[in-house]
Amino acid sequence: MHEKIVKMVAFGGSLRQGSYNRMLMEEFASMSPPGSTFRIAEISDLPLYNQDLDGDPGEAVSRFRAALSEADAILIVSPEYNYSIPGYLKNAIDCVSRPADSNPFRDKPVAIASCSTGMMGGSRAQYHLRQVLQYLEARTIPKPEVFVTYASEKFGVDGKLKDDRTKGNMKAMLDRLVASARDKA
Repeated sequence: MHEKIVKMVAFGGSLRQGSYNRMLMEEFASMSPPGSTFRIAEISDLPLYNQDLDGDPGEAVSRFRAALSEADAILIVSPEYNYSIPGYLKNAIDCVSRPADSNPFRDKPVAIASCSTGMMGGSRAQYHLRQVLQYLEARTIPKPEVFVTYASEKFGVDGKLKDDRTKGNMKAMLDRLVASARDKA
């Protein structure tokens, strides 16, 4: 008997070229556990959320919602802007989780990682994101935590992560995310 392939979808990162968060998301993609797939869903083309469009949200929102709905597990990688999550990330979550009956996060395992050039590693953004996901009834993975501090020192000029301790935490996070998705099945 074969175990089900766990489909993971990641989003977030940053809209900025050369973003450490985007690099981190790509590092996660390179370390998918056996028996899983990993894809990155783009959110840069999502419109601003407008409740008037709930009945017909448009192609970009429908595509993003479908990617999350079809996933068995979700990874969100977020920078920290002004002690919180970026507005475009909150907008992406609002676009696909409203109206409430179309919420793709409900009862789905979700892991969060963040990257920052400072000493907090995006921890405040993760705290706020966990509050949002709590309301959406996501099954947020509490540990291991991935906060990449001083990102400019931990990524090489090739965009690859050099820090083995962080890589270990990332692998453990993906293993836990996949296991949580399997437990749900």
